[in-house]
Amino acid sequence: MAHLVRTGISLESDLLERFDCAIHKKGYKNRSEAIRDLVRDFVVTEDVEENRMVVGTLTMVYDHHRPKLSERLIEAQHHAEHKVLAATHVHLDHHNCLEVIIMRGRSADVRHLADRILSLRGVKHGKLVLTTPGKNL
Repeated sequence: MAHLVRTGISLESDLLERFDCAIHKKGYKNRSEAIRDLVRDFVVTEDVEENRMVVGTLTMVYDHHRPKLSERLIEAQHHAEHKVLAATHVHLDHHNCLEVIIMRGRSADVRHLADRILSLRGVKHGKLVLTTPGKNL
Protein backbone atom coordinates (compact mmCIF):
# COMPACT_ATOMS: atom_id res chain seq x y z
CA MET A 1 0.00 0.00 0.00
CA ALA A 2 1.21 3.50 -0.82
CA HIS A 3 2.19 5.92 1.91
CA LEU A 4 -0.89 7.66 3.30
CA VAL A 5 -0.93 11.44 3.58
CA ARG A 6 -3.28 13.17 5.97
CA THR A 7 -5.11 16.20 4.60
CA GLY A 8 -8.03 18.37 5.63
CA ILE A 9 -10.96 19.85 3.74
CA SER A 10 -13.47 22.53 4.58
CA LEU A 11 -17.16 21.97 3.84
CA GLU A 12 -20.42 23.63 4.73
CA SER A 13 -22.06 21.76 7.62
CA ASP A 14 -25.19 20.97 5.58
CA LEU A 15 -23.11 19.45 2.79
CA LEU A 16 -21.05 17.39 5.23
CA GLU A 17 -24.21 16.11 6.91
CA ARG A 18 -25.65 15.01 3.55
CA PHE A 19 -22.34 13.37 2.67
CA ASP A 20 -22.24 11.50 5.97
CA CYS A 21 -25.81 10.21 5.42
CA ALA A 22 -24.98 9.11 1.87
CA ILE A 23 -21.80 7.26 2.81
CA HIS A 24 -23.51 5.60 5.75
CA LYS A 25 -26.21 4.25 3.40
CA LYS A 26 -23.52 2.85 1.11
CA GLY A 27 -21.75 1.16 4.01
CA TYR A 28 -18.54 3.16 4.23
CA LYS A 29 -16.80 2.84 7.58
CA ASN A 30 -15.45 6.39 7.48
CA ARG A 31 -15.17 9.55 5.39
CA SER A 32 -11.63 8.79 4.26
CA GLU A 33 -12.70 5.64 2.41
CA ALA A 34 -15.55 7.47 0.69
CA ILE A 35 -13.34 10.41 -0.29
CA ARG A 36 -10.66 8.04 -1.65
CA ASP A 37 -13.32 6.44 -3.89
CA LEU A 38 -14.47 9.87 -5.09
CA VAL A 39 -10.88 10.84 -5.92
CA ARG A 40 -10.33 7.54 -7.77
CA ASP A 41 -13.52 8.14 -9.76
CA PHE A 42 -12.23 11.61 -10.69
CA VAL A 43 -8.90 10.13 -11.84
CA VAL A 44 -10.68 7.47 -13.94
CA THR A 45 -12.80 10.19 -15.55
CA GLU A 46 -9.60 12.05 -16.45
CA ASP A 47 -8.15 8.88 -18.02
CA VAL A 48 -11.28 8.46 -20.13
CA GLU A 49 -11.32 12.10 -21.22
CA GLU A 50 -7.60 12.01 -22.12
CA ASN A 51 -8.02 8.92 -24.34
CA ARG A 52 -5.90 6.66 -22.16
CA MET A 53 -6.14 2.89 -21.96
CA VAL A 54 -9.40 1.75 -20.36
CA VAL A 55 -11.42 -1.38 -19.84
CA GLY A 56 -15.15 -1.37 -20.11
CA THR A 57 -18.36 -3.27 -20.33
CA LEU A 58 -21.05 -2.69 -22.88
CA THR A 59 -24.35 -4.05 -21.58
CA MET A 60 -27.25 -4.19 -24.00
CA VAL A 61 -30.69 -5.66 -24.49
CA TYR A 62 -31.79 -6.53 -28.00
CA ASP A 63 -34.42 -8.40 -29.97
CA HIS A 64 -32.72 -11.51 -31.27
CA HIS A 65 -35.53 -12.05 -33.79
CA ARG A 66 -34.49 -8.88 -35.65
CA PRO A 67 -33.21 -10.12 -39.05
CA LYS A 68 -29.41 -10.26 -39.31
CA LEU A 69 -28.86 -8.46 -35.98
CA SER A 70 -26.97 -11.37 -34.40
CA GLU A 71 -24.67 -11.52 -37.43
CA ARG A 72 -24.07 -7.76 -37.30
CA LEU A 73 -23.25 -7.90 -33.59
CA ILE A 74 -20.75 -10.70 -34.14
CA GLU A 75 -19.26 -8.95 -37.17
CA ALA A 76 -18.77 -5.69 -35.25
CA GLN A 77 -16.95 -7.57 -32.48
CA HIS A 78 -14.75 -9.52 -34.91
CA HIS A 79 -13.75 -6.35 -36.76
CA ALA A 80 -12.78 -4.64 -33.51
CA GLU A 81 -9.25 -6.08 -33.67
CA HIS A 82 -8.15 -6.83 -30.12
CA LYS A 83 -10.61 -4.55 -28.32
CA VAL A 84 -13.18 -7.25 -27.47
CA LEU A 85 -11.95 -9.55 -24.70
CA ALA A 86 -15.11 -11.56 -24.04
CA ALA A 87 -18.87 -11.54 -24.43
CA THR A 88 -21.68 -13.14 -22.44
CA HIS A 89 -25.12 -13.77 -23.90
CA VAL A 90 -28.26 -14.48 -21.88
CA HIS A 91 -31.80 -15.20 -23.10
CA LEU A 92 -34.23 -13.03 -21.10
CA ASP A 93 -37.44 -14.17 -22.77
CA HIS A 94 -38.71 -15.29 -26.18
CA HIS A 95 -37.65 -12.06 -27.91
CA ASN A 96 -35.08 -10.34 -25.71
CA CYS A 97 -31.45 -11.12 -25.03
CA LEU A 98 -28.94 -9.47 -22.74
CA GLU A 99 -25.35 -9.31 -23.87
CA VAL A 100 -22.33 -8.00 -22.00
CA ILE A 101 -19.20 -7.28 -24.03
CA ILE A 102 -15.93 -6.73 -22.19
CA MET A 103 -13.54 -4.41 -24.03
CA ARG A 104 -10.09 -2.86 -23.67
CA GLY A 105 -8.40 -0.07 -25.60
CA ARG A 106 -8.07 3.69 -25.84
CA SER A 107 -11.24 5.30 -24.53
CA ALA A 108 -12.14 6.92 -27.87
CA ASP A 109 -11.81 3.59 -29.71
CA VAL A 110 -13.89 1.71 -27.13
CA ARG A 111 -16.57 4.41 -27.19
CA HIS A 112 -16.66 4.35 -30.99
CA LEU A 113 -17.14 0.57 -31.02
CA ALA A 114 -19.89 0.79 -28.38
CA ASP A 115 -21.68 3.52 -30.34
CA ARG A 116 -21.48 1.44 -33.52
CA ILE A 117 -22.98 -1.57 -31.76
CA LEU A 118 -25.69 0.37 -29.90
CA SER A 119 -26.83 2.07 -33.11
CA LEU A 120 -27.69 -1.25 -34.78
CA ARG A 121 -31.40 -1.65 -35.50
CA GLY A 122 -32.90 -4.04 -32.95
CA VAL A 123 -30.71 -2.99 -30.02
CA LYS A 124 -33.28 -1.70 -27.54
CA HIS A 125 -31.04 -0.28 -24.83
CA GLY A 126 -27.43 -0.28 -23.86
CA LYS A 127 -24.88 1.34 -21.65
CA LEU A 128 -21.10 1.56 -21.76
CA VAL A 129 -19.24 1.71 -18.45
CA LEU A 130 -15.55 2.58 -18.61
CA THR A 131 -12.95 2.22 -15.91
CA THR A 132 -9.21 1.99 -15.53
CA PRO A 133 -7.14 -1.16 -15.85
CA GLY A 134 -6.12 -0.29 -12.27
CA LYS A 135 -2.38 0.11 -12.72
CA ASN A 136 -2.22 3.73 -11.62
CA LEU A 137 -4.74 3.74 -8.77
